[in-house]
Amino acid sequence: MLLLGFIVAKFLFQYFLYNPHYDLQRDEYLHLDQANHLAWGFTSVPPVTSWISYIIQMLGNSVFWVKFFPALFGALTILVVWKTIEELNGNLYALVLGATCALLSVLLRLNFLYQPNTLDVLCWTAFYFSLIKYFSQEKQKWLYIAAIIFAVGFLNKYNIVFLLIGLIPAVLLTGQRKVFNQRSLYFSIILSLLLISPNLYWQYINDFPVFYHLKELTRIQLVHVNRWDFLREQVFYFIGALPVIIAALYGVLFYAPFKKYRFLFWTFLFTLATFIYFRAKGYYAIGLYPIYISLGAVFLGDILSKGWKNYLRPVFLVIPVLFYVLLFNVFYSVESPEEILKNREVYQKLGLLHWEDGKDHVLPQDFADMLGWKELARKVDAICSHLPKGTQTLIYCDNYGQAGAINYYSKNKTLKAVSFNADYINWFKLEKKTDNFIRVKDFDSRDEEFQKTSPFFNKSYVADSVNNSLAREYKTTIFVFMEPKIDVNQRLRSEIEKEKKHL
Repeated sequence: MLLLGFIVAKFLFQYFLYNPHYDLQRDEYLHLDQANHLAWGFTSVPPVTSWISYIIQMLGNSVFWVKFFPALFGALTILVVWKTIEELNGNLYALVLGATCALLSVLLRLNFLYQPNTLDVLCWTAFYFSLIKYFSQEKQKWLYIAAIIFAVGFLNKYNIVFLLIGLIPAVLLTGQRKVFNQRSLYFSIILSLLLISPNLYWQYINDFPVFYHLKELTRIQLVHVNRWDFLREQVFYFIGALPVIIAALYGVLFYAPFKKYRFLFWTFLFTLATFIYFRAKGYYAIGLYPIYISLGAVFLGDILSKGWKNYLRPVFLVIPVLFYVLLFNVFYSVESPEEILKNREVYQKLGLLHWEDGKDHVLPQDFADMLGWKELARKVDAICSHLPKGTQTLIYCDNYGQAGAINYYSKNKTLKAVSFNADYINWFKLEKKTDNFIRVKDFDSRDEEFQKTSPFFNKSYVADSVNNSLAREYKTTIFVFMEPKIDVNQRLRSEIEKEKKHL
């Protein structure tokens, strides 16, 4: 009943955090649109997200279902934390402590957004759980289960490869290296490779776009990552559970019942060191922590069960609750954009206004990325409704957020927005002649765009723009070009070929 209570609380908390002041987030639109283009891989992510998006689409594509699956993966993460504590013979206090720390953490923020990160954290946690089960029971089936979990994680987000980079040398440093003498380990590796092979083949026939994506990510975003900021973020993510995580690291080194799991101390260090070396974003490492919450809860549950230490039990339960209450309005989108502006200094001191471009802005990046999308789609719909009937319209956007938002919110489902950005470059449909060309353009180069494109059409005008000054897409402009003087589709095919050569 306690476990059920935590799971119900998880779902209630996630939906409570939904604020109608905001739209969906930029990345969510791309992931939802992938349901219309099912494949074994995408430029931005592996295929699992598209499969979940297809289920969401079958269920009606409403915001309820968009938010349901991240909440579900978060609830399952709590379940795995609970089951790990049971496997380690943790008492009732340990179960409650572990579940509380997992519930009142950055996972509430992470599980709010429909992104691969939510399933990624679940797969990391479940993989470590399988290893603990294997080294506890030495039953070969757990190696196969771990292999399947890794494959699911890999097909969801390539980030899980960092788990192995940190794990393998850690196991080699400890007595658990004997696992490398087990034939079942290599059979499980083969099983995992077979499961991920369709995606590897897709990468091969498409010239491994993942490497281009990583190169662009490094050039545009990771170059701005400060390694000290990465470490600071690790503290903030599970700040209420920090004493429990520290207890876990102490426990796997010195607590006798954890001797089999000593490799997890080195795993922690090697994995963090790898992320720091590659200037990874802070949230890439979130999957590392839930299993240590389990270990720390069991260790504290034991050492605090005797004598005067028993009185310290409530302290470790109060800490995550206290930090959750103190940081609630800051870390979650329950505050309206206007209220955030009033308390801008608080957000700035905590580094929450620092974006991936290395600069501070007026709102946290995720929040600014949840504004202006409905407005953009509504205005594009209104513009298209006044175009001549019987004509063919193509909507070309600067980025995947614009294209995805238009496709998600548009009332006219015969219209489909595309872009050269991310996966949309592969989704152009140019079989029918284009009569009207709608151009959605970022503010920075809109004048240049109008001057460059208008000579190819008999009619052209600036139709509208995004007026929400707090949106990341503020001043994004909608151009209308009509009665083309050239074959628009042929020109686009040529531009697509040029663009793909650079990928």
